[in-house]
Amino acid sequence: MRRNVMLLLMLVMAISMMMMIKMKMMMMMTMMVVVMMMMMVMMMMMMMVMMMTMMMMMMMMMMMMMMMMMMMMMMMMVMMMMMMMMMMMMMMMMMMMMMMMMMMMMMMIIISVMMNTSLKRII
Repeated sequence: MRRNVMLLLMLVMAISMMMMIKMKMMMMMTMMVVVMMMMMVMMMMMMMVMMMTMMMMMMMMMMMMMMMMMMMMMMMMVMMMMMMMMMMMMMMMMMMMMMMMMMMMMMMIIISVMMNTSLKRII
């Protein structure tokens, strides 16, 4: 009789121990799942932050590139304007020279005609 009771007690103890272990395991599993979820969330947050920083960096780079391109375009425009101005100046100078030459020729012709007339008159 006593032995049977002892066996029953042992069985109950064993079952209770098993249940405890199972509960502990379940708790551990749930904790692990929670920790895994937390880790996943943390990783996602980190990834988001990294992506944001990367996007910001990319945007900054793009802005810098655009600024550089704009500067280059402006420089090119200025250079073109300068070239055009130089060409215009050269053309003006050429025109002035031509005008001067024409004036000189006219003067020479007029002077020669006058000299001729005066010579004829003198004669």
